[in-house]
Amino acid sequence: MRHRNAGFKLGRNTSHRRALLRNLVTSVIVEDRVETTVAKAKAVRPHVEKMITLGKKGDLHSRRQALSFLQTDTAVTRLFETVAPRYGDRQGGYLRIVRTGFQKGDGAEKAFIELLGAEAQLDEKRQKRAEVKAKKRAELEKQLEEAKKEEGGEEAA
Repeated sequence: MRHRNAGFKLGRNTSHRRALLRNLVTSVIVEDRVETTVAKAKAVRPHVEKMITLGKKGDLHSRRQALSFLQTDTAVTRLFETVAPRYGDRQGGYLRIVRTGFQKGDGAEKAFIELLGAEAQLDEKRQKRAEVKAKKRAELEKQLEEAKKEEGGEEAA
């Protein structure tokens, strides 16, 4: 029976599990969206919600508590300046878990864990990536054309 056994062990010892959860919380706050397994996403949800609640308080003690859990100073800054103000009037439920399929190696179910209201930022990131990709593709095509011209010039000589 699992009575009164809250939380997920995730097949790890205590220190490994704590490190994993801290890393995932930091990544979710910095990136707005992370792909992981469903079990890890469900385990990390309460920790992210607690960090956002600390960010909404906004006092020095909350900032220090967040600093003690999150891995980077940039994550704490982003939490207090960008992420928490987004949820000023919301009483909870800051995350969405979207199942995406199965992992190739062991068949574990994969999911995205993402912050609600971050769609605009995610779209901007997608557009930037597409622009960079198109620019790289254009440069490669240009290099290929130059290489073909050089080969053509050598054959004529």
